[in-house]
Amino acid sequence: MTDSVPSPSPTSTLETQNAASPAGAPGLASQKSHLLIEPYWLERKKYLQELKKIPELKTRYAKALAIYLLRRLLWSFAFFPIFIAFWVPFVLSRFNLVAMVSEWLPTLQNFVQSDPQAQAATMETLVIAWFSIGFIFAIFDMVLTPFKSPYEQEADIHMKAWEALEKRTQ
Repeated sequence: MTDSVPSPSPTSTLETQNAASPAGAPGLASQKSHLLIEPYWLERKKYLQELKKIPELKTRYAKALAIYLLRRLLWSFAFFPIFIAFWVPFVLSRFNLVAMVSEWLPTLQNFVQSDPQAQAATMETLVIAWFSIGFIFAIFDMVLTPFKSPYEQEADIHMKAWEALEKRTQ
């Protein structure tokens, strides 16, 4: 025996649930936002695929990536190791430059007067320390300041305009 009562449609159950809940209930907000999020990401993905076909953006991407890597590596392997090599001893000598030089002078004289094997071992230790400090700073620097490609920047601009257009049509 079949009833002639139609089964509730998904929209009517949504309306019933929302009518029972007070205004501003999380159920309504999350379901409405879900309906808005999916077209957003579909539009963004479609626009990014269109952007990848533009040769000018490919060259801008390569240039931006090269500049980003160069800046990160220069900061990590040039600035930070040099800064640490001079700042830490300067702090340990309580910002007294004369005391710092008087501590370093005997060490430097011993280095100059030592045999070539000892000098090579000291230089090897300094190079290892330099690269380990640079590598650690490079990892942290790239994690803290990730690369933002020109594709993403163009897509952000497009999606802001798309969101404004969607708000006007609703």
